[in-house]
Amino acid sequence: MTAATGSCALRFDSGRLCLDLVATAAPPDEQLDGSGRLGEWLVGAGLVPPGSALGAVDARWVRRFTEARARVAELVRAELGGRTAPLALDHVNQLAADPPPGIRAVRAADGTLVRVLSGAPQCAALLAAVARDAVDLLTDPEARARLRQCEGDNCHRLYLDTSRGRRRRWCSSEVCGNRERVARHRRRAVAARA
Repeated sequence: MTAATGSCALRFDSGRLCLDLVATAAPPDEQLDGSGRLGEWLVGAGLVPPGSALGAVDARWVRRFTEARARVAELVRAELGGRTAPLALDHVNQLAADPPPGIRAVRAADGTLVRVLSGAPQCAALLAAVARDAVDLLTDPEARARLRQCEGDNCHRLYLDTSRGRRRRWCSSEVCGNRERVARHRRRAVAARA
C-alpha cells in the first residue's frame, strides 16, 4: 500500500508498523519533512482513522517521530547484525511504556461499524503503538526470524519475509526487484554486444 502525495510516495509494505516508520528515512528523501507528511503517514499506517482531526500534529511531533524512527532503526539493525544497542533499547522501552491510543467502534452513516479514536490523537500514545510493535517484533522468535534487509542496490529498507520459501530478497518486487531485473537485462544486452 502506498500514499502518493508529497515528494515521494509513502510505502506501507514492510509487514510491520515499526518497519514502515523506519522506511520513511530511506534515502534519498526524508519522507517525514513536515507535520502534513507525518499526518499522512499516521493515517496511511492505520494509527489514526481517515478523517481524524490532526491539528495537534506539529514540528514537535515530527521531531519525536523521527527520533523514535532513528532508535527503532538502530535497534532493529543491531539485532540483525548480532549486536546490542542499549541506548536505543532504552528509548524504545520508554516509549512502549505509555498506553497506546484508545479506540472504539461506531456506526457509520451506512450502518457499518468503523474504528475511531476514543479521543484526540496524542503523540505519546501513537509513539507507544509504534514502539510496542517494535518490541513485539524483536521478542517474537518467529517474526524476528523473518526480518530482512533489502538486497537492492542502495536500498536500506527492512521488511518481514512472508514468502512461502522464505527466499524474498527485496523490500518490494515492484520497486527493488524490478530495478534488479532491469539491471540484469542491461548487463546481458551489453555482454551480447561485446
